[in-house]
Amino acid sequence: MTIADPNRVILTGENPFLRLSGKDGDPNTTDASFWRIVFCPAGPGHVLYLKSELTKNAWRIYSDNIAMARWLQTTVQGMLNAELADTAIPVSDAAFGRSGDPRYFWTERVTARDEEITLTWHDIGDPLLLHTQPNQVPGRRYGLSTILIPALGARLTVNGKQASGSPWPREREGRPFSTSALAFSESWTEPR
Repeated sequence: MTIADPNRVILTGENPFLRLSGKDGDPNTTDASFWRIVFCPAGPGHVLYLKSELTKNAWRIYSDNIAMARWLQTTVQGMLNAELADTAIPVSDAAFGRSGDPRYFWTERVTARDEEITLTWHDIGDPLLLHTQPNQVPGRRYGLSTILIPALGARLTVNGKQASGSPWPREREGRPFSTSALAFSESWTEPR
């Protein structure tokens, strides 16, 4: 018996996300998907897909590799959120930095022409290791292997102004989870 996944790896990296809302169950007031890609067909790089009251509820994209940002829109990110499959959304050039210890807190920094964005996760929970095959989950044509680390506390700021809302506790696979999480060691696959 082989222990190798039979599918083709199309990307590997990190994908921490923030989903904030004013009340549990309300629509998200902030939806942020951050990617640090180590490997994909369009090369390595970083990208932040952000929609918030701080962006006037419009999607903004920040990246240091526009080809990779667009590739993600036409593949995994576009599958995860159909609004982001629209490659007409402008991409702003940005620089990226990070700090922290994912056992306690983690901060990603995005610096664009006139914007300084920080995403911070804290009140960290126990990691979950998830693995799915392509098409195993309805509506997900890609497979996934990831370590998800739930964060019961999170915040996003744009030029020092903090987004409203909070992450909310959830359960995933019978374990404590959250609407915001660090997704490290994340690899996505497709059938060969």
